[in-house]
Amino acid sequence: MNWITNYVRPTINSLFSRREVPDNLWTKCGECGTMLFHRELADNLNVCTNCNHHMPIGARDRLASLFDGGVFVDVKVPDPVADPLHFRDQKKYTDRIKDARKKTGEKDAMLVAEGQMGRTGVVVAVQDFSFMGGSMSMYVGNAIVAGAERAIALGQPLILFSAAGGARMQEGIMGLMQMPRTTIAVQMLKEAGLPYIVVLTHPTTGGVTASYAMLGDVQIAEPNALIGFAGARVIEQTIGEKLPEGFQRAEYLLDHGMLDRVTNRTDLKDELVTIVRMLTKQSAPVKGDLPAPDAAESEAETAEVAPAEDAPK
Repeated sequence: MNWITNYVRPTINSLFSRREVPDNLWTKCGECGTMLFHRELADNLNVCTNCNHHMPIGARDRLASLFDGGVFVDVKVPDPVADPLHFRDQKKYTDRIKDARKKTGEKDAMLVAEGQMGRTGVVVAVQDFSFMGGSMSMYVGNAIVAGAERAIALGQPLILFSAAGGARMQEGIMGLMQMPRTTIAVQMLKEAGLPYIVVLTHPTTGGVTASYAMLGDVQIAEPNALIGFAGARVIEQTIGEKLPEGFQRAEYLLDHGMLDRVTNRTDLKDELVTIVRMLTKQSAPVKGDLPAPDAAESEAETAEVAPAEDAPK
């Protein structure tokens, strides 16, 4: 038995051998190609720290980034009729739903939650593009109606994050009917005197853009988000002209009056808090954990600590 060959050499090799690195520790930015460490990327809300490219973010991760302490309560959404058309293409519609639920862990393409954002009560609806392209279904319609009704019951604003490729083809006219349905839900909010704020994320297209996504009192978008009804190629073929550069992108729409703001995801919460408090006629938000001090208490405390005029110096 060779002691060096059988013991010393394997020990040395084990000390200097390259350790296996998990594949999910790094993410490559699709815009600039920078390799981003997963923790730094998550801390920056999936925004590239090098080029500011906004990558997709999960619906629940977005909700956690908005609500104070990441604490929120789901709003119950009524279940619609499953597979009303008994639709089948390469797969049954019911099988596609099962696959999407297994992949995302969510019931459908929209989440609705309530909680405190900057110590201000809000109801938030987030469309999940990873669930069948965020397609507008009967469930999505139910979710928006449920969100509007909950906001009215609480007397709170409704903030909606849109991300969709349009109506869900497997539900046919039932999916398209969510356009007027959600428009009525938005009108209910307006009649109740409550703000409705829309944040358009990449991408927001089709019937979603033609209904609830463009009805906000304030329209905000994330940088470089694709927003439109028909695709650019379809428009070019229809009008027979070359479209300008950046057409249907958030910055182009802002320049042409279709949006009020284009805001980075990392700055979005602070901006939403400011807008909500302004529209609901509340005092300006205060940074930090403590609420704004009462004016009378502040004056009393100042009087107590102020030195008397005849006090010795």
